[in-house]
Amino acid sequence: MSEFFRLKSISELHHLFGLEKPLHPLITVIKEWPETNFDFKDTKMTSDLYVIGLKGNVKGTFKYGRNTYDYEEGTLVFMAPNQVAKFDEADADLDRYGWNIFFHPDLIRKSTLANAIKDYSFFDYGINEALHVSDKEKLMLTDFVQKIEIELEQNIDKHSQELILANLESLLKYCRRYYDRQFYTRTNLNKDLVDRFNKFLESYFSSDELKNKGIPTISKCGESMNMSGGYLSDLLRLETGRSAKDHLHDFIIEKAKTMLLGSNTTVSEVAYGLGFEYPQYFGRLFKNKTGLNPTDYRTLN
Repeated sequence: MSEFFRLKSISELHHLFGLEKPLHPLITVIKEWPETNFDFKDTKMTSDLYVIGLKGNVKGTFKYGRNTYDYEEGTLVFMAPNQVAKFDEADADLDRYGWNIFFHPDLIRKSTLANAIKDYSFFDYGINEALHVSDKEKLMLTDFVQKIEIELEQNIDKHSQELILANLESLLKYCRRYYDRQFYTRTNLNKDLVDRFNKFLESYFSSDELKNKGIPTISKCGESMNMSGGYLSDLLRLETGRSAKDHLHDFIIEKAKTMLLGSNTTVSEVAYGLGFEYPQYFGRLFKNKTGLNPTDYRTLN
């Protein structure tokens, strides 16, 4: 059985790797990992921390969720709190040429980034959806990391927190830009995305899974297309201007309209037939999308 442990703080992280006391209790930058006796093989790890890691030169593979990722130079990986990662190769070796930022949610709790962090959906991507950056982009991102380091290494004053957060948010904004670039360069690979997604929905809503499991989650939708739900949603938004959730709801409403006008089933039966556990949830979604409740729609049409 794999060993499992959880990192709860920056201090605990430093202690695990035999590092000196952190310069700040809520954020740290680690560039060159020290030698450690800790055996990472077959170890599952989770933490209360956000992680942004630029891979420089590392051997081995890293398992994240359902996917196994072979490290490449110039690759950025993002992890949010409570996600599980695992080194599972005997030759896995810690990166000694990239950089890693670890920060606790309390760092951003009172800042505008606390609300904005949810917009950086790449924290929820699978490891196989990592960001690949050019040498020029790598230098740009590393510059923000160096500025954060400078703030950590000098005496903390009233401006320190603001500047650390400003550079952290700038780094995230550039990562979002580079992800958009990555999406665009893969347009040909994704051009049939909407068609594939609709085919999955048609198949799912015609299967016993709908009856047994209800409406599919966005994670389930992504899994069916070999990607995370967040990555699927962002790709669809880029291609169509609408998220995976929007597409799913539109699909359900079109199905509902056909059922309402093409049969004498009750509104509750329509709701249950579409995977809703409670008919009132169906009614609320239908009115939100059409401006009419299901009964009025059936009457007026």
